Amino acid sequence: MSPSKADVLPQPSAPDLDILGDQVTIHPGGYVQPTVPEDAPERNLVEHMARFRESPLDFLREISLYVSGTGWRAYEDVIGQPIYYAGFSDNMKAMIMRTPMLQQRILDLTNKRLDVEEKAGLFSQAQDQAKAKSIRRGEIVSSLQEVALGLTDGMICKMESNRFIRFAYYSATQLLTRAYHQGIHVSSEEVLRLRSVVETAAKNKHSIIFLPCHRSHVDYVSLQLICYRLGIALPTVVAGDNLKIPVLGSFLQHAGAMWIRRSFANDALYTTLVQSYMDTLLQNGFNVECFIEGGRSRTGKLLSPKFGILSFFMDSVLSGRVGDAIICPVSTQYDKVVETESYISELLGQPKPQENLKDFLSASSVLSLKLGRVDVRFHEPWSLRSFIAEQRARVSDAKPSSALSDPLSPQSRIRLLRTLGYRVLSDINAVSVVMPTALIGTVLLTLRGRGVGKSELIRRVEWLSARVRAKGGRVAHFAGAPTSTIIERGLDVLGPGLVGTIDDLPETTYTAVDRFQLSFYRNMTIHLFISEALVCAAMYTKVKQGGGPDNQRISFGALYEQVGFLSSIFRGEFIYPTAGLLVNLHRTLLGLESDGVITLTRSDTRADLNNAPNTDAHEILSVELSSMERKNGRENFDFYNFLLWPFIESTWLGAVSLMGLTPPGPPQSDAWLDIRQAQETTQTLGKTLYHQGDLSYFEAVNKETLKNAYQLFVEEGIVLIRKSSIKSSPSTTAIRLAPDWTPQRDQFGSIVPEGRLWEFIEKIAKSRREGKNRRDGATVSTRVLRLADLVGKDLFATAVVPGDGEILEDQRRRAKRKQEARL
Repeated sequence: MSPSKADVLPQPSAPDLDILGDQVTIHPGGYVQPTVPEDAPERNLVEHMARFRESPLDFLREISLYVSGTGWRAYEDVIGQPIYYAGFSDNMKAMIMRTPMLQQRILDLTNKRLDVEEKAGLFSQAQDQAKAKSIRRGEIVSSLQEVALGLTDGMICKMESNRFIRFAYYSATQLLTRAYHQGIHVSSEEVLRLRSVVETAAKNKHSIIFLPCHRSHVDYVSLQLICYRLGIALPTVVAGDNLKIPVLGSFLQHAGAMWIRRSFANDALYTTLVQSYMDTLLQNGFNVECFIEGGRSRTGKLLSPKFGILSFFMDSVLSGRVGDAIICPVSTQYDKVVETESYISELLGQPKPQENLKDFLSASSVLSLKLGRVDVRFHEPWSLRSFIAEQRARVSDAKPSSALSDPLSPQSRIRLLRTLGYRVLSDINAVSVVMPTALIGTVLLTLRGRGVGKSELIRRVEWLSARVRAKGGRVAHFAGAPTSTIIERGLDVLGPGLVGTIDDLPETTYTAVDRFQLSFYRNMTIHLFISEALVCAAMYTKVKQGGGPDNQRISFGALYEQVGFLSSIFRGEFIYPTAGLLVNLHRTLLGLESDGVITLTRSDTRADLNNAPNTDAHEILSVELSSMERKNGRENFDFYNFLLWPFIESTWLGAVSLMGLTPPGPPQSDAWLDIRQAQETTQTLGKTLYHQGDLSYFEAVNKETLKNAYQLFVEEGIVLIRKSSIKSSPSTTAIRLAPDWTPQRDQFGSIVPEGRLWEFIEKIAKSRREGKNRRDGATVSTRVLRLADLVGKDLFATAVVPGDGEILEDQRRRAKRKQEARL
């Protein structure tokens, strides 16, 4: 059932957003449709800039405006604390070095060093040992202060010159608008709200902590440009020191970047220094920007939160050293992400290249690309201190005698940090805009045929747009342009390398050329439909059996069990609603029933859902496809399955690869295998199975998804891990199968498809997409196991057999961490 166009793509006329100095005014734009409601005002904040070749006079005029600092370009009377003045860096370093925390750390390290030297007898020959120790103490303190000052100078952002930031803004805008020719779009309502919050925060000397998602290097550029254009004090951007490369590194550091190591390696001084810097920024009301996911997402969907810098922010407020800070989740979406080609290479196992200026500029072809537009959305900011207070109150009411009620206990801090991280991710998803390229990519990858006609593509994009809105999502609009025009724009941005066009047919037909790269855009929508996808994948265990409706009907108990299982194995991949499995399942079933996808059979018994709102009070007995869905060729049911099947395939592949970790014989029964090599051989196994027809999706060999699968196996106790003590090992982590999960071998040395691991694999396989090569289970199990064993034996050829003196990782500690992670 296709929705009407009026219900699908609203045609609001976005008002202009006129920003001049500290005044923000909304007035009618050039394209006006008075009959259409203004439900989502937005504006291109960064327009095209003059080009020298196209208009030399306009180009020179623009340059002169930035040089002279005319109007808002002056960037002088900003909202926030003073930045970009001579001496800023020296003042920041002095404040950091004076922090009590850093001074105490230097004193502690000094005392430890003196104890070591005293035990070594270095003061025994001195006539006045007390004086010798005092002199040595001063030397150590001076040395540590010098080291700390050097580390600080290399770490902090250096907002020294107003003229420099004007030049940086102009240069960055020139490059960005050449690549993203439709500019940066923001919501007028959100921008006005943000400025109001920033003004209040500045008066209270509270920092705004911007927490954006991270898909591209353009993320931090776009947010800096927006803040500059709005007259908001630029945030200090927490950046990995991999970008601290010649020329570019210095430019970024003076534009607002601070450098941080990827790993602190138990460096107590450096850890304290970072905390002191965060305290100084937040105590003085300087804005900060940090990417909640850590690194860039190579898959298109949100990654699990990284808690490193986030823990510093929380500790600053939790300890009372900082009164409060304001959290502002930010979503940045693209018509096309410039780095996707390099992402695919990395996901297929190629090593990530070292960052350098030449690649940074040439990889994006910044002078010639037309990648559409960037959409930036700001969630309503909220108080970090209020969030902590709410969580404390909630835990105290639920478990007054629990260790979690102690705000300073490790368990409480871990729970707070996890809740904070996933709250931010949820807020980012709530304001994310689905771009036309994401709609097109999703439709192309959720159809059964090789291609799709133009009329069918329009129909499915309109249906998907309506579903996105029905789920509370947002769809980017283009001032009332019809769906066909929006699709044409999206196809132009994606290009023939991703979507092919066949014109010499009765109807123009589109095909997915690079399905792996298109999956990046499909994954931008999956968070909206993950509940429906889990339900449909669980129902597929019966639907794939064929036969009539009675044979494909699934009981609620069986559905609940499979949905719970799938939810558990994908807990590291997706963010679920917080209401709980049973309530979420009931709500999802009611939604699918309302959409005409399924039919529910109910009893007269009232269901116990803890009085949850928006759920049916009657117990559901069974679930089946509706007659209308069958008549429509299962297109909507299949759509939800197509979203999840690649992830099911990848997890199944990872589990199958574990069969290859079965020791070949007694000499290797205690062997430990390099985890990186194991994951690389899993990719090799996956590529083999794909080309032989036993794997439906090539993207199942995705390195990131397989890494998440291995993390799942560790958490479930399927594999054991330890830190390698072999210095020559390229990885610090080694793995092997847990004894009670290790399969047996028969008398011929072949792996027997039985036991806990095989049952786990089969349970995943129940929801796999049926393929013609997989209908004979016995043949498949023989062929797949032979290949898994073949690649596994290569791993054992380089395995490490531990000696008697080597201590394995304490599995009770692993179990404790697993329990804490689930709190």
